[in-house]
Amino acid sequence: MPKIVFYAKFENMEVLLILIVLLGLIFDYTNGFHDAANVVSTVIATRVLAPLSAIVMAAVLNFIGATQISGVAQTIATGLVNAQDATQVVVLAAVIGAIIWNLVTWYIGIPSSSSYALIGALIGAAWMHQGISTIIWGGVLGKVVIPMVLSPIVGFLFAYSLMKGLYFYLRYRHENHGEKVFRHLQIGSACFVALSHGLNDAQKSMGIITLGLFAGGYLSAPTIPLWVIMSCAVVMGLGTATGGFRIIKTMAFSITHIEPVQGFAAETAASAVILMASFMGMPVSSTQMIAGSITGVGTAKSRHAVSWKVPQKMILAWIVTLPGAAVLGVFAYLLLAGLGLG
Repeated sequence: MPKIVFYAKFENMEVLLILIVLLGLIFDYTNGFHDAANVVSTVIATRVLAPLSAIVMAAVLNFIGATQISGVAQTIATGLVNAQDATQVVVLAAVIGAIIWNLVTWYIGIPSSSSYALIGALIGAAWMHQGISTIIWGGVLGKVVIPMVLSPIVGFLFAYSLMKGLYFYLRYRHENHGEKVFRHLQIGSACFVALSHGLNDAQKSMGIITLGLFAGGYLSAPTIPLWVIMSCAVVMGLGTATGGFRIIKTMAFSITHIEPVQGFAAETAASAVILMASFMGMPVSSTQMIAGSITGVGTAKSRHAVSWKVPQKMILAWIVTLPGAAVLGVFAYLLLAGLGLG
């Protein structure tokens, strides 16, 4: 009888592991198509690249960026909840909650954050499993909450300042000068956005899958295996190649009218902040970064050049994503526990 129980538990662990890896990669895929808008919206809005060309470019560079390890994956795996307390059911509930949040917000066209959806769902599931003591509040505050508030503001200010400087530069040039020069420069800045997106966003899936492997006893320490890195990189690229056209419409055309010079400024500001955050191990939202930067360049032209209803809608999504995804993580955990997996 004990042998039967042992093998049943072992098979249960194997099924959970497969589900964690599979759903972790599905989340990575939804992250790719959900956040494709962040990477390609400005370059499509300015008609510097056709939509298909922009998405292919973004997919390739997302893949390259995803293969470069930053501190973000380690933050997800060990910096938010106590890895010793996490179970495979907690990790699975977190991924399920984040996927549901991604799909719902994608369907209604709200550019919410996949990053904060996963973090919120992980915190909710871990809290339900082990209580408040398992949450590493210093990591949540320092690596998530403070960057969540400051990063889009920094992106806005950087884009605003850069755009003002470019307006001053272009004031004494021929009116066609900016169009010709910045059409070329914007391709480069769009490439940097795609690279930085892969470097930051794919790391979250790597971290959550690694946490699941560690929780199940398949890793002696929560370090990222090579096969996890490559799998997440490939799936992120495929997801981006699918394209999130519902959100592209919101990001590219609903905030402000964008010319190549504005697109270059917005992309440069967003990629700079995302790259800086990546190397500091901060899982920031590329959605909020590019939205803040687009708003910044629009405001640099005129306050009335921005449709403020869209940023207000994004701020609302920004506020509700962490707690909303946490609630989904709680319900997912309760559902799995009710099925006898908890």
